[in-house]
Amino acid sequence: MLDERKRKILKEIVDEYIETAEPVSSAVIVQKYEPDISSATVRNSMAELEKDGYLEKPHTSAGRVPSAKGYRLYVDELLKYDNISLEDIKYIQEKLESKATGIEELTKIAATTLSEVTHYTTVSIGPKTSKQIIEEIKFVLLGSRMLMGIIMTDTGLVRETIIKFDEDITNEQVDTLNYFFNNKLKGEPLEKIDTSFEEYIFRELKYSVNIIRPIIEQMKKLIEEEEIYLEGANKSFELPEFKSLELAKNFVNILDTKELMVDILDSGFAEDVKVYIGDENDNEELKDFSIVTFKHSIGDKDVGTIGIIGPKRMNYSKVISVMKYISKKLKDFDNDNK
Repeated sequence: MLDERKRKILKEIVDEYIETAEPVSSAVIVQKYEPDISSATVRNSMAELEKDGYLEKPHTSAGRVPSAKGYRLYVDELLKYDNISLEDIKYIQEKLESKATGIEELTKIAATTLSEVTHYTTVSIGPKTSKQIIEEIKFVLLGSRMLMGIIMTDTGLVRETIIKFDEDITNEQVDTLNYFFNNKLKGEPLEKIDTSFEEYIFRELKYSVNIIRPIIEQMKKLIEEEEIYLEGANKSFELPEFKSLELAKNFVNILDTKELMVDILDSGFAEDVKVYIGDENDNEELKDFSIVTFKHSIGDKDVGTIGIIGPKRMNYSKVISVMKYISKKLKDFDNDNK
């Protein structure tokens, strides 16, 4: 358990390192933060913080930098979540009040705004498609052997797909499909469109398997798709850490790996900002990075996850403050638009 002086000095070191990206010396702490304490006292406190694993000493510098353990204590106990300016608040309000045509678009606007305000890379993903409630399914004949299938859900999600057949399909069959799918699936979750539903349609409609199977296969692909949106990746490469070619390459690989992005964003909990620092991330590729995520809701609907990926020397206070404010604005969005 750290005493109050060590906690204060640790916070000052983290704040200074976040601001300058330079190892922090005792002289800087005395000059900038603690003029009433002797340099020897600060040095001793820093040495003890290093011994306890909260600080690290780079080989090429006499100063110290925070360790992952130091960042964790800082995030959990030392920083404040009111690091958001009136200018940022006004900007966020203007962006989120723009006319979004659906929840997916609003999620993208929120992720873009978060990146613009914090200057970090944001990644966002919509709500779990399989759990969304079907509002309408529509089939449109494009040719004698081609249909467009459209699914609309309660969250405003719209998915379209082209379905091709090995035999002709008539307008009358399309009308029947429209009636049947909507009659049986409207108000049900998308996951209801499965193999058992395929068998049910085939049995009830007596249509050729060459008509029913392509429809179900394409609609299941729509349900399984996870759309990921990336904003502000170029901003990260302006940070000092990315002068390291290895770090930059790891970062690009992370952003290019869709499955890893989905795992990162699925790790949060509703209405909760989660912070993962360095080795706390299960994947080895993420050991040099921190990830902050939150699952956001509009009204009472969980509508997706937004995350920030950046170096461990992240401005956690700013990031979390802005995330919490955006989360609050999104939650209020449903009431404001009734």
